[in-house]
Amino acid sequence: MDICGLIVEYNPFHNGHLYHIKKCKEMTNSKNVIAVMSGNFTQRGTPSIVDKWLKTKMALQQGVDLVLELPAVYSLSSAEFFAFGAVSLLNSLGIVDGICFGSEVGNIDILKQISTILINEPTEYKNELKKYLDTGLNYPSSRNKALKYHLIHNSFVKESILDEILSQSNNILGIEYCKSLLKLNSSIEPITIKREGNLYNDLNLNNKFSSASAIRNHFKSNKSLDELKNFMPKDAFNLILKLAKENYSFPMDEHMFQYVKYKILTNENSLDNIPDALEGLNNKIIKELHFSNTLNELILKSKSKRYTYTRISRILTQLFIGFELFPTENMRKSPCAYARVLGFSSEGQKILKLLKNTCSIPVYTKLPRDKSPSLQLDIQCTRAYSLINKNINPNSDYLIRPIIYK
Repeated sequence: MDICGLIVEYNPFHNGHLYHIKKCKEMTNSKNVIAVMSGNFTQRGTPSIVDKWLKTKMALQQGVDLVLELPAVYSLSSAEFFAFGAVSLLNSLGIVDGICFGSEVGNIDILKQISTILINEPTEYKNELKKYLDTGLNYPSSRNKALKYHLIHNSFVKESILDEILSQSNNILGIEYCKSLLKLNSSIEPITIKREGNLYNDLNLNNKFSSASAIRNHFKSNKSLDELKNFMPKDAFNLILKLAKENYSFPMDEHMFQYVKYKILTNENSLDNIPDALEGLNNKIIKELHFSNTLNELILKSKSKRYTYTRISRILTQLFIGFELFPTENMRKSPCAYARVLGFSSEGQKILKLLKNTCSIPVYTKLPRDKSPSLQLDIQCTRAYSLINKNINPNSDYLIRPIIYK
């Protein structure tokens, strides 16, 4: 295998990410690594703690050869659309042999088996799915119950193992990556690495592979950044330390609250054109806003068994950015239409030359004159991000060229 693809957020870059890169190269014997990375906002509905160009620099320092931006219409979507956008981008390059991702289960065969069932929908599975839906159970729960029934009766997988697989975030993303490869009839091979260290939502710094959530939580608590030294690669840690000394903003989700509150109070219809906020959820958010003093409080009051904390966080971030001005429902269902370069190494520069002959979509190292709605939304993201990060110019997408690391 010559080139392997990674789908990442690096918010911020830590030891687990470095392990992922090294393990990817070791398992696949790949010469080069291409990362598709979310930009200034992430899939959980939060602003990136450092901007996308600094994240790119960290990635290139640690062995990634080429960093491409995952358009915001995908990066701020559910696991299904997040995966589809990233996989379709890697598939369109025409030179990626494999996609390597972390998962809690660490077993690619079971993830592929589940994704195949979800794509092909065998009769037994469809009948079970209909049965659970007819009881009034929501779709995700009905799907999981039908999946478990089908797998237990057609394989040797135990129910307790399936419960874990279908409830853990990296497994869920892994299934969506495999589904997307099947949808696209792609020749790219999926490879998974067993996730090491703390769970993604563990907020404690108590493991060499502490989560990005724990590191961000450390920032929020205003504790000494020196404590992060053991949890990040040296170059990444030193960059964070340098930024802190220069009074870098390090934006947090709470910084968006006043902007979100203003948009809703001055236009209660603003949530109507955000697809994920339909089915009455928009009215619930508007109602709870009047009794909330922070973004976290608003999300906690709006969430329910049906609507998760992450989904509401994404909706509010989409509103902050201005997703309601774009036809995002249709945009996220289509394959990624361009590859925007955020940075490259000397090896990455060679890859870019190869893409001229292999890539089926435009490759942008600078913004084109004619911009698709998706690219316009990416620019809108940077402008919104500049409101909560004083280090970023609203026009940074025009002013900053790809990071070159040699």
